[in-house]
Amino acid sequence: MIDIVCCPTPFLVGLLSSSLPKLKDLPVEEALMVNLGSDRFIRQMDDEDTLLPRKLQAALEQALERKNELINQDSDSDSDDECNTLNGLVSEVFIRFFVETVGHYSLFLTQNEKGERVFQREAFRKSVASKSIRRFLEVFMESQMFAGFIQDRELRKCRAKGLFEQRVEQYLEELPDTEQSGVNKFLRGLGEE
Repeated sequence: MIDIVCCPTPFLVGLLSSSLPKLKDLPVEEALMVNLGSDRFIRQMDDEDTLLPRKLQAALEQALERKNELINQDSDSDSDDECNTLNGLVSEVFIRFFVETVGHYSLFLTQNEKGERVFQREAFRKSVASKSIRRFLEVFMESQMFAGFIQDRELRKCRAKGLFEQRVEQYLEELPDTEQSGVNKFLRGLGEE
């Protein structure tokens, strides 16, 4: 199944190090390759340091480091419970990241004259006060991930709300009327319990 890495769609693949020579012979395009055993890049796209604004990247790293320290303090064993706790904490950091960077999307879903829900892309991006976050959103909004996310929301009627939607609802309820994006609050509180 190593040929799957040549597929031009976004995905995450794990390979054994013994497959590395085969991987280097394949026509792999636009792929970031990391050797997790040595914490080194095998291949980079050269935009890794510019995609996330420095403040967001630092806040994410700090929060993940704090979560990692908490896990290490709680236990020295590699039990299933510890792994589940770590997975849950990492998930929480990234859910919070996405809620607080794009969670205000619903404020920019409007109905057109045909009754269809339409996303106001430019107004959404411009609603964020931080220039660096607006630049991030400009790039992120061009991704398949974001396009699929918005398309799903435009077509959604009254489906059950998942964890992300529940967190967005809480986020919007806590958001002051004068602030449509909580990025600064996110930067201050990302690593807090």
